[in-house]
Order: sequence, then structure tokens, then C-alpha cells
Amino acid sequence: MNNYLIIGSGLSGSVIAQQIVEKLNGKVLIIDKRNHIGGNCYDYIDKDTNILVNKYGPHFFHTNYEDVWEYINRFCEWERYEHIVLGNNNNKIFPIPPNISTINLLCNENISNEKEANEWLSNNKNNYNNIVNSEEMAKSRVGEQLYDIIFKNYTYKQWGLYPNELKPEVLKRIPIRNNFDNRYFSDKYQALPVKGYTHFINNILNNPNIEIKLNTDFFDFKKENNLDNYKSIIYTGPIDSYFSSEGYEKLEYRSLNIVFEKYYNMNYYQKTAQVNYTGLEKDYTRITEYKHCLNQISPHTIISKEYSCDKGEPYYPILNDRNINLYKKYQLLAENLKKENIHFIGRLANYKYFNMDQAIKNALDYFENHIKY
Repeated sequence: MNNYLIIGSGLSGSVIAQQIVEKLNGKVLIIDKRNHIGGNCYDYIDKDTNILVNKYGPHFFHTNYEDVWEYINRFCEWERYEHIVLGNNNNKIFPIPPNISTINLLCNENISNEKEANEWLSNNKNNYNNIVNSEEMAKSRVGEQLYDIIFKNYTYKQWGLYPNELKPEVLKRIPIRNNFDNRYFSDKYQALPVKGYTHFINNILNNPNIEIKLNTDFFDFKKENNLDNYKSIIYTGPIDSYFSSEGYEKLEYRSLNIVFEKYYNMNYYQKTAQVNYTGLEKDYTRITEYKHCLNQISPHTIISKEYSCDKGEPYYPILNDRNINLYKKYQLLAENLKKENIHFIGRLANYKYFNMDQAIKNALDYFENHIKY
């Protein structure tokens, strides 16, 4: 009999499952409503071009956590990859995150070193006694001009809300550079799995004590099975879906409509793997060209255009006062179920934006602190 039930085969559910079978010698049943493992990390080889593509948009692994880096290297080979992002605003091309080159290109400056960059940022940024939203957060770091070109309309396209309608932490995540470093991330470890994320997660789950049932909706499964048979239940789906019978309003999530385009007999479509369109002249937020990742060889290329939307698979929690206060109500319900060994973990269950390394770290730590004993 499976004595642990895990809902969702994304990073959080997969890592918890692996820890249970390795350290507790437990048996795990993972159910997932999709027809594949891996959650939004799922990737595949496109049969027409032989290019490795992320079905749900690109994922770039980066971390400073030594334990996470050691953990992921147990399951596959990783190749160093430093992600470069360009911005495009009305055909003006510039590095993102903002650095000295960005300031020089967009603000007609001629800054040459960190001291001059710090002086420019100090002279141009806005000062607030108490930062209450993402507009103030961004302006307190880069000032009005860069805010208008890089952040204002891109944020609206991404979230359906302007920065002054979002909590400060949404734009606090974006680094600001006072040098010429044009890498999107500055973490010690930056890499991609050589054979893809599906291969990586499949290796995590490759254990005879882990059973996987795809195309299985938890709420249908619950009607047909006695959940008391399980020692513990780990739920990684949207927390408001689990507690829908409580009568609370639904949490808001931002989704993506991803449109793939194939270009035959074209070497590259764009200069880098990712170009963000920060103005309103394009409806999509960014274009990803997957061939740049892992230096893939093909006479053809594939791009994806991302259109943010309200309906569809939940990708990102919308962090405003309404949702944060509503989540606290759901969080109380979840805390009360811990004594029944029902656990909520992951981006959707915790209504929190986790990077991949944070999701893995959170799962490892949660297992040690709440499930192992």
C-alpha cells in the first residue's frame, strides 16, 4: 500500500517524494492532472527541429545554495549557462537588468565606472520615507526615466496591473547593477540540465517505491479513494482550490498564453535566448529562442512569444493587498491540517513566487522539519 500521497509532480512534489523513499523507506503515490511529470518545468525534444523546448516557458536554474547544488547534481549532468536578457522598447535595445550600458544607451550618458554609476543612480532615484508599492520601489532604485522605459508598461503587460497596484517585493526582485555585468543572474551556480528538466525530474522519481498516476485530478481521486489510508498527504496545487468548499473568494493568479513559432532554415531569430519587450507596441512580454540554450545544433530554430493573461494554468501569484490578506485565511486552514499530516508546499500551495532553487530548498527543508519526524 502506498503510505504517502503527493498531489503534483513538479519540483516540490518530486523532491518530497524522493526524500520520503530515500530517508523513510516509504512508498509514495504521486498523482498529477497533466499527462506528464515535471509541472511547469516540463520540456521535450521538438520532432521537427530536434531542439529541446520548454512547453510552459523557459526555466533557467541559478542558486547560491550549496546543498541544493549538491542535490541536483545527484540526478543528472548540468552545464554552465549564464543567461543574457536584452530589452526592446520601440526598437531601442538595451541590457536587462539595468547596468551601466543600459543607463548610457537609454539616458544618453557616458558612465565608465562604478563610482560614476553610483553617483548617477543617487542623483536620479526618488526618495521615499516609506515604500508602499512596486512603482516606488523601482523609482527608489533607478529613478523616473528608467522606470518609464523598462518597468512601467512591462509590469502592466505581465501582471495586468501597474506597479503602483503591486506590493514592493514584485519589483524588488529585479537586480540593479552599477557595473557592466550583463548577466541576468549573479548566483555562484548557473546551469541547465544537459538532457533537460524532464530527464532530471524523471531521475529524481526513478524508484520502485514511487508510483505515478497521470491524467488524475485530485478532487476526482478523493471521491473514489479513502484518503485515510495514507500516512501523510502532500498537496502542491493551488491552495484556494483545496479549500474551495470554505466559501472564501478565489486567489488571483497570472497565467501565460505561450505561442510557439518555428522557422525552418534559419540559424537564429534573435541575438540572445531572451528579449523582453518593455513597451506597449507589442502585446507579448518576451520572446525566447531555445536554440541558444545548451548551444543546440539545428538548421532550424524555435521561438515562443509569451502573452500574460488572467485565465489558464496558474503561473504567478498576484501579490497585492487583497490577495495577501486572503491567502492568510487559507494559510490558517492549512496550518490546522498539519496535525492530520496534510501538508501544503510549493509555489501554488504557499502562494509565493519561488525560483527553482527556492522550490527545491523549501521542499528539502520542509521534509526535514515537518515530515521526517
